[in-house]
Amino acid sequence: MLKDQIAVVTGGSRGIGRAVCLALAKQGANVAVVYAGNAQAARETVEACQALGVQAEAFQCDVKDFAVVKETVAQIKARFGTVNILVNNAGITRDGLIASMKEADFDAVIDTNLKGAFNFIRHCTPIFIRNRGGRIINVSSISGLTGNAGQANYSASKAGIIGLTKATARELAARNITCNAVAPGFIATDMTQALVEKNQEAINASIPLGRVGQPEDVAQTVTFLAGPAAGYITGEVIRVDGGMAM
Repeated sequence: MLKDQIAVVTGGSRGIGRAVCLALAKQGANVAVVYAGNAQAARETVEACQALGVQAEAFQCDVKDFAVVKETVAQIKARFGTVNILVNNAGITRDGLIASMKEADFDAVIDTNLKGAFNFIRHCTPIFIRNRGGRIINVSSISGLTGNAGQANYSASKAGIIGLTKATARELAARNITCNAVAPGFIATDMTQALVEKNQEAINASIPLGRVGQPEDVAQTVTFLAGPAAGYITGEVIRVDGGMAM
């Protein structure tokens, strides 16, 4: 149980992020839902968490902006008193082949997916140190483990998340702060809906478990890593991919 723990979830308004918020709330955690621009979706996530009997509030934030993240973390601390759990889930895609990829598309994905995670870790770490403990869970991808054609920027950002996770875990372990990553495979979200609809049979055939994953599959693993049962696990990358990257 995570009763009265304060969890920050970036990209928390939809998809995997929303599922993580709800899973943490079901375990009793109060949730700061960090979102980029969809205020309505963020509000719906907040209300769903509140319906589970916990406190929740939405915070709009451009995760790639170091100063804005610092201010957002300060606002969350002022509202909830502290932070115990950080889930770096915010991410975007700007797919394209290397031969034609625009510099702006590469930079945007790296800045949001990788630098955004660093920004939140950087500004939450002093709080964790004062608390003498904390849990950081970063959402990577099997694309960061195996690469994916047409996603050089995304794969690089998610591979970077793995390196960031391991370095953070080594650096903060003595402070009783764990840092782990989950690497989802093909998960049914708004981002993948069109592709799934066009290629359902082929996608299922490529997954040993024979089905596309659900956001809740990822959320359950995140919740485990945020809880007391995972207290001796740090620097780990757990695939949640139905066996795709075996």
